[in-house]
Amino acid sequence: MVKWRKLNLKKKYIYILLTDTGTLFSKTIKQYTKAPYNHASIAFDLNLNEMYSFGRRNPRNPINSGFVKEDVFEGIYRAYPQTKCVLYKLEVDEEKLEKLKSIIDKFEKNKNLYYYNLLGIVGVAFNEPIEPRNSFFCSQFVGEVLNRAGIIFWDKRTSLVTPNDFRNLPGFEVVYEGMLLEYEPIKSKI
Repeated sequence: MVKWRKLNLKKKYIYILLTDTGTLFSKTIKQYTKAPYNHASIAFDLNLNEMYSFGRRNPRNPINSGFVKEDVFEGIYRAYPQTKCVLYKLEVDEEKLEKLKSIIDKFEKNKNLYYYNLLGIVGVAFNEPIEPRNSFFCSQFVGEVLNRAGIIFWDKRTSLVTPNDFRNLPGFEVVYEGMLLEYEPIKSKI
């Protein structure tokens, strides 16, 4: 007997959100990079309900950082409502999307094992990869999960990937650029 797979013709996308919150830490990074955005997150929906990164677990404590499920109405974004952003989308097939979700699910289930790779940011400044075990910074994490899912393969180690590296990737389409709280799906919930 022949088994038929049901074709899902609806397009699938992933979303990359780059932000500039205006925190002291982000201002410090910006002075060095001169890039407009210094934080990267990955999301599975246009409304940014399922969004992940490495960053502050508590908006007032930059030391307590690691894997986070981000919420545009809470945490760092609530503490810094003047956050600027650019949102990109990338079409992916169902298989890669499911693989990506599985990878992030493993991070989420083991979130207490992961830490923020502060030394890695210093390594980026010197173009030297610093990769402590179970430790990532935001763009390193996003680059790594995209790499593991077979969506994007970098021409450098993911520990050297910066938020600015996402700005000119082929296939990425700008969805929105401006103030995060002015992005229509978010603004309509305020």
